[in-house]
Amino acid sequence: MVPLMKKTKRSTRFIKDISIHTPFVEMLALLIVLWLIFSAGLYFFESNAENSSIQTYGDALYWGIAAFSTAGIADAPVSGAAHFIGGIWIVMGSMLFFGTIVATVTAYFMRPMQGPHKQIIDTIEYNLEQLNDLSIDELDLLKETVDGLIMHVEHIKQKQMR
Repeated sequence: MVPLMKKTKRSTRFIKDISIHTPFVEMLALLIVLWLIFSAGLYFFESNAENSSIQTYGDALYWGIAAFSTAGIADAPVSGAAHFIGGIWIVMGSMLFFGTIVATVTAYFMRPMQGPHKQIIDTIEYNLEQLNDLSIDELDLLKETVDGLIMHVEHIKQKQMR
């Protein structure tokens, strides 16, 4: 049971680290919004086009996934406007999709290479954003910790000045 708990904690921390310290969540949200918009545009131009395989918004959503993921299993649009919209979507969607993966992996593995002072500052900034969620007892504990930290910093400064 203990190893399972460790794995759960480790995977929870991994997901939290990725969502906080990499552009994954923002890029995924942007990708989804653009997918919905481009699919709507494709559906608008293709739904009434003759010989089009895209007759519903669901068909357009499927086409959008197949197109940007480079699966190559989507039928080509038949109208000129849909070709244009689809072409832009394929380029933008592919760049966002694969760029998100590369940016996330790079940011995640480069993070430990940042100086420890940068990690400390990032952690403090993140935690300051969470202050409103703390209870009175937690705020008191935080104050004691910060007071101790300030005393420690002053002690280090005095040592360095000697």
